[in-house]
Amino acid sequence: MRPASRATFWLLASVIGPLAPALAGPARFEDFRYDGRAQEQATPGPGDYRNPILSGYYPDPSITRVGDAYYLVNSSFAHYPGLPIFTSTDMVHWRQIGNAIDRPGQFDFSGLRTSRGMFAPDISWHDGHFYLVGTCVDCRGNFVMTARDPAGPWSDPTWLPFEGIDPSLYWEGDRAFIVNNRAPDEPPRYDGHRAIWVQEFDWRTLRMTGPSTQIVNGGVDIAQKPAWIEGPHLLKREGYYYLIAAEGGTGDQHSEVVFRSPDLRRPFTPYLSNPILSQRSLDPARPNPVTSAGHAKLIQTQAGDWWATFLATRPYGPDLYNIGRETFLLPVEWRDGWPHILDAGKPIPFTAPRPDLPSGPTEIPSTSGDFSYHRNDFTGTRLDPAWIGIRTPARPVYRLEQGALVLDGATAIGDLSGAPAFIGRRQQHHVATVSTTLDYRPEVDGDRAGLVAIQSDRSFLFFGLIQNGGTPRIALMAREGSDSDRLIASTPIDPARPVTLTLALDGGRMRASYVSGGAERVLASDVDIDFLSTKQAGGFVGTIIGPYAWAARVTRPSSN
Repeated sequence: MRPASRATFWLLASVIGPLAPALAGPARFEDFRYDGRAQEQATPGPGDYRNPILSGYYPDPSITRVGDAYYLVNSSFAHYPGLPIFTSTDMVHWRQIGNAIDRPGQFDFSGLRTSRGMFAPDISWHDGHFYLVGTCVDCRGNFVMTARDPAGPWSDPTWLPFEGIDPSLYWEGDRAFIVNNRAPDEPPRYDGHRAIWVQEFDWRTLRMTGPSTQIVNGGVDIAQKPAWIEGPHLLKREGYYYLIAAEGGTGDQHSEVVFRSPDLRRPFTPYLSNPILSQRSLDPARPNPVTSAGHAKLIQTQAGDWWATFLATRPYGPDLYNIGRETFLLPVEWRDGWPHILDAGKPIPFTAPRPDLPSGPTEIPSTSGDFSYHRNDFTGTRLDPAWIGIRTPARPVYRLEQGALVLDGATAIGDLSGAPAFIGRRQQHHVATVSTTLDYRPEVDGDRAGLVAIQSDRSFLFFGLIQNGGTPRIALMAREGSDSDRLIASTPIDPARPVTLTLALDGGRMRASYVSGGAERVLASDVDIDFLSTKQAGGFVGTIIGPYAWAARVTRPSSN
């Protein structure tokens, strides 16, 4: 897949024509199967849990506790539905109970690329209501939403008047404060120079009140030009206010740092032993590394213990990971009045002793370690909340009909004006096999339906049925940071028979095979898919894999 070995680019419907009725019939997907296993070999002992606790694209975790129940939310950028909400009683077994964004009227992601939209939400609870604050990047900025039930429905957003990103709510009695990343109160000294500000929030009227106060300028040591202080959270313990925040950007220099002050409005003093969490000092060539750790939030259990949820990555090669940033869990130890998540030079463990909490239900679908699922349940009236698409749909992009998932799309992936007929699941392991059975007959050149593995609108893989030169074919195509398709392999096929499509992924390599009327055939093997990594595609998301259909927009001949 390197430029010197690439075949001639094959353009298939890279230019969208004028809107007109589509000729192709709908694509029917009979099932969806996933089998995944971690590249690292880790076996939890009795009483242990396994990291990450949420495998795959679940970044920027924010956690809160209400009684004996824990709730967690992640960033979702321009995917829809968005802001997944999880619950747990032991912080090990997590179950998704909904999405805070689950109807088109809440937010409009039209025109946004996949890594814009919903950044770093924060979840909290007060006086019978749950609160979500976050940032909709390139779509009106900072907001707050509320709900009585974390499973939803959540309110429409109330927009907040300050600039910046990553707001979070701190509650002190019956008062609330929002802390977030904003521009410093001076001209920026360097690229990535930001500051942390605090301001009171009137939770009864959902409005900001009183003055804004800068409490951290730049980061731990502004003389060292610390970049991108963000993801701040406040807590109070033993007479001090503590601010924890991410520093160093979202790549392998990511870290978590802590500051404290006896007064919420006075400048916060950094801890001399910062960072309290990072993997940047470890040998990058170590086997099965965990990298890019940071963006933590601390939580105290009902037993009085402290824990931290945070994001990190599991690359399969030098800074190469296709599955995105994941949610990890580690205990917090307080020493001399400061929190410690992980001592410098120590690797993040894949297994560790579980929190001292009652064990949660084990029959729920696994979100950690090796697991499989077979979604042959398109007989219901709605999909599991883990299914997501791209951008807010003006109208539904799929329907469930007679036991099948039916797609009939008029918007192509890469067309930012709308939502494509694509609905997928996160790739949660670097070693994964995904398959579906498809019934589809393309009718005009450009028509297509099949599986898509997508990192962004310009970096994705398509495997399925197309029509080219009047001939139905099964094809494997890719966009590698491009607005046009490159053909990897294709062969004629009889569309009168259903076809089973299988993608087998292993780190940065992939095999595409299919079954139609008999034996399995391999269309392409040992395909380089490094272009699905965050490093090459850019952005902040992970690979999503699922069914996709697009009917080429052509003018239907007149019947007169």
